[in-house]
Formats: sequence, C-alpha cells, structure tokens
Amino acid sequence: MKNTPLSPRPLAHPSDPPRRVLTAAQLRARGVPAAEVAAQSRPGGPWQRLLPGVYLLHPGPPTSDERLHAALLYTDRRPAPADGAGFDGSMVTGLAALALHGFRSAPRLPALDRVDVLVPRTRRLRSTGFVRIVRASHEPPAAEEVTGLPVAPVARALADAVEGLTDPRTVRRLLTEAVREGHCEPASVVRELSRARLLSRPHVVDAVDALLAEGRALAEERLYAMVRDHGLPDPVWNVDLRLPGGPHLGGVDAYWPDHAVAVELDTRAPRQDEDALWSEYTRKREYLERLGITVVHLTPRKLRDAADQQAVVVRTALMAADDRPPAAYVVVLPR
Repeated sequence: MKNTPLSPRPLAHPSDPPRRVLTAAQLRARGVPAAEVAAQSRPGGPWQRLLPGVYLLHPGPPTSDERLHAALLYTDRRPAPADGAGFDGSMVTGLAALALHGFRSAPRLPALDRVDVLVPRTRRLRSTGFVRIVRASHEPPAAEEVTGLPVAPVARALADAVEGLTDPRTVRRLLTEAVREGHCEPASVVRELSRARLLSRPHVVDAVDALLAEGRALAEERLYAMVRDHGLPDPVWNVDLRLPGGPHLGGVDAYWPDHAVAVELDTRAPRQDEDALWSEYTRKREYLERLGITVVHLTPRKLRDAADQQAVVVRTALMAADDRPPAAYVVVLPR
C-alpha cells in the first residue's frame, strides 16, 4: 500500500471513472486514513495534493483529463462523491469548455493554466490553484456531457471565456467560430453576454457586430439553399417594398411578386429592446397582410434544423396564392 496507487490503470478516456484522482472523502470511504493520505502526499511521495481535499494518485504532472476531474471534484460538496456519479451541479466552463466543444480558436487543454468551473450561486467556494470558480448569478444552465464530463453549453462557456479576455482578435475569433461552425445561434451568445454585463466593453461590442453579421450571412445562405434544394420558384432577393407613390413598407429577404408571398428572417439582436423590435415587426407584418401579401417568418434555427419543414411552409403559402383575393400592387426595389 505504501507506494502503490489505488488504481494504477491509466485513464484511457475522460469518460472512464477518474480513479487516479480522488477526494479525501473518497479515500476515507476506501479505508485510507487521513494520516496515510498525508504520508503518501509528502514531497517526493507517490501521491500529490492537486487541490484542497483532492489527490492525484501518481507522481509527475497530471494530464489534462485529471486536471478537469480534479477541478470538478474540488467543487463537489457531497460528503463522499461516488466515482462517475456526477459532480453536484458543477460544470466546466470558459476556455476549457470551448476546447472540449471542439473550438479550433480556443487553446488546447494542455496549454491552459486554469480551469473555469461554473457552480450554483449558493455554493461557498473560493478559486484556488488552477481552478477559477465562476458563480452563476441566476439559475445555471443544464450541463452538456462532453467526453463524459459536465460542460457548460457553448453560449454560456463563451460568456465566461470572454469575461477574462482583453484581446479583441481572440474574442472575435471565438464568437464568429461559434456561429460559423454551428455551435449555437447568435441570439443565445448575445443573451449570455448581456447577462454577464459584457456589452459595455468596446472590443466585445465590435465582436458582437461581427457575430451578428456572420449569423445573418449564414441564415441567408441557408435560405438560398432551401429554395434551391427543394425546387421552389426563384424569388427576388433582399428587396424593399413600397406602395406606388406612397410609404415604404419595409424590407424582406425574399419576395415572390406573382404570388404576393414574402419571407423574412428573424435575425434580431437580443441586446436591443426585443419587445420594441417585435412590435415593429408585427406592425409591418400586419400591414403587409392587410395589403394581401403573405409574410412567412423564419428563424435561423428553423432553417438550420428543419429546412424541409420550412420549405413546406413556403410552398404551401405559394400554392395558396390562387385562393386569395389579388394583393395590392407594390413597387419592388433592390435593398
């Protein structure tokens, strides 16, 4: 026992039980007294204390997986957490979470000198060693399981990472990759940044503008692909509608003049007054429909996750044109 780790088998995968990283409570539950733990963890001994109450049962530096498990075990306040039985509501967040989610623009796990862990706001813990405690200011999000570990959703992990970053290029790369690679929608990212009160920082605002532009471009590409791939008639793209000699009716993303059907993408920026924006959109839609123009409202998420269903919605609106009274004549202008 003196110089032999409890489980010499190395971790083959992060989802394996972290038996080379154990808490003092887990060691006691296995019959190892505190005096023995202290003796084994002396400098030069076979074990080492990674964090308060958390021990690595082999000499030498911990692997990235062992550091992640140790960070989560440190935040686990149960008397004797069982191996592989969750981590009491804690989850990896920040840059470490983005690395686990597969972000190319995030540093690799071995390059990180700290692990951010999101914990419920009632948890009394302090940052220590390589662990930075991030306390949820409201109800924490549901963790996602990545390689067997509880990990914050991308939008929340981004907000926690951005909070500690000052380089504008890094912030911009992370935010645009989140949208470009389909990790999440712009609205969820901006909402988390707003909750974290980060939108007052100029470099974050600039990155958000790039994020929203990226999201808008991707949504338009998906709309083009939906029309093409499902054999819908070609519309006129990105146009303004206006009554002859009258007021401007607003812009739409696609318009079928022969059918009086318009498609509008909902790419509103959540950092703005959503109620006011939604009221403005509703007024425009109601006005167009009073003129006999059918407005189909699509979101980027629907186009990404259910393009077939959205194509049916648009096709149905086009087919129903013959059953509706003729629409008012409107002028179509490039936008």
